[in-house]
Amino acid sequence: MILSSNVITSKGFLGFFQKKSVEVVAGFDEPAIIPEPAFISKQASLSVESKNDEEIKNEMNEMKRLLQEMRQSVSFSNFPDELKPLLTYLENQGLSKELILQVGNEIFGQMKENKKDFSKEEQLQIAMTVLSKEFSELPFGGITFSRKFINVLGPTGVGKTTTIAKIAARALLEHKKKIGFITTDTYRIAAIEQLRTYANLLQAPVEIAYNSNDFEDAIMKMKDLDLIFIDTAGRNYKEMKFVDDLKRLIDFSLDMESFLVLSVTSKEEDMKTIINRFTSFPVEKFIFTKVDETGSIGPMFNLMRQYKIGTAYYTDGQEVPEDIVEADVDKMLKLLLAGAKHA
Repeated sequence: MILSSNVITSKGFLGFFQKKSVEVVAGFDEPAIIPEPAFISKQASLSVESKNDEEIKNEMNEMKRLLQEMRQSVSFSNFPDELKPLLTYLENQGLSKELILQVGNEIFGQMKENKKDFSKEEQLQIAMTVLSKEFSELPFGGITFSRKFINVLGPTGVGKTTTIAKIAARALLEHKKKIGFITTDTYRIAAIEQLRTYANLLQAPVEIAYNSNDFEDAIMKMKDLDLIFIDTAGRNYKEMKFVDDLKRLIDFSLDMESFLVLSVTSKEEDMKTIINRFTSFPVEKFIFTKVDETGSIGPMFNLMRQYKIGTAYYTDGQEVPEDIVEADVDKMLKLLLAGAKHA
């Protein structure tokens, strides 16, 4: 299928096109053998030879990126004008194409069936129903209080220590649990001091684990507590070395709940990279932080849908213990759709 064609005079892809040429963008569903036009064959071979491998690789990556953007672009041309503001809003929120089309098709189908247009409120209600059903099978909600160890994983800069303090404070103040902390973040003095400050305010003990023996000793010292919160090191977990270090340090066979903390201000692809690094860990739910610092929270839903992992909490500020919300589907969807009334 020909998508577009242009007469161009600038150098094109891989240096194939010199002077005045025709650029054609086409797509196909099945693998196909595309014959090479005779009039550019000689230019092509000469142009490729003049480039080094790195230049060719960079140009190929750029072309892949542009094609991916084209594939991800959602077309609303088949939907009535009354529906486009909501769909555009969801697109701006970063919600995946598949989920947006599910919402659009359901609303449009009901409009045709009822032979009338729907108000924004009616559209939002249908959107809530469609998306609620999509995530109904995933687990939501905070710590269960049925396991002794609460392990919080995640890369640097996502707010793990502050998030742990919020959860621990609520366990102490609202549920009257005896709590303690173990930190394995021995790479940053500031992180240890930050946790100690929170622990002092909560009158809870803190142990530092530099290695697996320290970790076992800390567990023994805290054996009489109800809950032990483990603050893991914030590292660049795109590198498998740090993932392996974490496996050697913490005994994941313990009676433990593990949560993966991700900042919603991060790029979705970067969050996917982190999640993929932790697939061998017993991650039960996500914790999303910095919701108040972004206007696009659709990636939270994309990640839950792709990895079949629910959400325990999301945070919307720095105040401890106030700025944390125990997640459920309705709360998260209302957060997603909050601005749609004014779209």
